Amino acid sequence: SYLMIFISILTISKLMILDFEPGDKVTNPDNKDWGTGQVQSIINGKVTVNFENVGKKVINSEIIRLEKLYK
Repeated sequence: SYLMIFISILTISKLMILDFEPGDKVTNPDNKDWGTGQVQSIINGKVTVNFENVGKKVINSEIIRLEKLYK
């Protein structure tokens, strides 16, 4: 049913939000020229990231994809 699909998408997006924490290094694959960013805060699905080339961006993690960089 549509409701089950919606709940699944909601659950997946919540898990994605919880995947980041302050201090994590990330990139935005759709804007690689932004460079590496460091997560500053996560509030209600909005991730504030300080990118090396474009400075601070507030990202809606439900719309814009971030990839965590692992050491």
